[in-house]
Amino acid sequence: MGNIPTAVKHCLSYEQLIRDYPWLTHRLQEEQRGAASRYPEFVKVVEVGPRDGLQNEKEIVPTGVKIQLIDMLSETGLPVIEATSFVSSKWVPQMADSAAVLRGINRSPQVKYPVLTPNVQGFEAAVAASATEVAVFASASETFSRKNINCSITVSMQRFEEVIRLAREAQIPVRGYVSCALGCPYEGHMEPAKVTEVVKRLYGLGCYEVSIGDTIGVGTPGAMATLLESVLQEVPAHALGVHCHDTYGQALANILVALQMGISVVDSSVAGLGGCPYAQGASGNVATEDVLYMLHGLGIKTGVDLSKVMEAGDFISKALNRKTGSKVAQARHQP
Repeated sequence: MGNIPTAVKHCLSYEQLIRDYPWLTHRLQEEQRGAASRYPEFVKVVEVGPRDGLQNEKEIVPTGVKIQLIDMLSETGLPVIEATSFVSSKWVPQMADSAAVLRGINRSPQVKYPVLTPNVQGFEAAVAASATEVAVFASASETFSRKNINCSITVSMQRFEEVIRLAREAQIPVRGYVSCALGCPYEGHMEPAKVTEVVKRLYGLGCYEVSIGDTIGVGTPGAMATLLESVLQEVPAHALGVHCHDTYGQALANILVALQMGISVVDSSVAGLGGCPYAQGASGNVATEDVLYMLHGLGIKTGVDLSKVMEAGDFISKALNRKTGSKVAQARHQP
């Protein structure tokens, strides 16, 4: 400590503090327990890399690569892997092989493999390919809805209502997404009340879980807290998840706030893959590796093997001929 006076050294010594004030040990332990109680004991990590992570890759990713990625992720302990999307190949060419991918993967009985189905045609195609869970995708932004799925929010809800009705008849669970919840590339700031209304509508239609998406990654912890305060007045925490992009480097901080507010479902993408083809500047989803590192560091259980996720991330990064977007993977791979 250099020339720091002895009295100051004494004050800075943790061991000396404990000897002088034995009650402090108990106080520190209580504070640690209090901090731990602010977070869920278990967090469900929803892997979206194979769909959301790859959907706007400019070069078509071979079907075999997609299948191998999902198979590797299936061995990690991840409970949910969003496999593909049954959308028009005209609008999302990368997903033209969705049926082949879904039929080609080795399904683990411990893993759910939801697929995106924006309309009845997509739902019927998914069912024909043996889908056992589907997802619908709404927007909190009217402009984004029209540019993303070519219809208004009201019309999209009418379509989803029919999809959810058919899914209920087939006993197929439906997950919901709400995009642009913390900002829109066209409309800017989104009012929490407007976002809440869309989340509430999807939940009311029958979505067992609704993922709140910061599609362009502009959200901050303060904005996330304000939004969740509004949403939680209408929809229970157990039915909510968060889907954060890391465009401004705020994803982990936003997720941490969500955890503190009782959310226990987090979407993420292996190697930080993804973005949004309709949201300029959306640089990518938060990396699954980085989310797991933070969750495990907080003592939160996930059931996921980080090292195996890193292997999958390394595989897909090499297949795409690019550097991983995961900070954890970059750090671990340094010579």
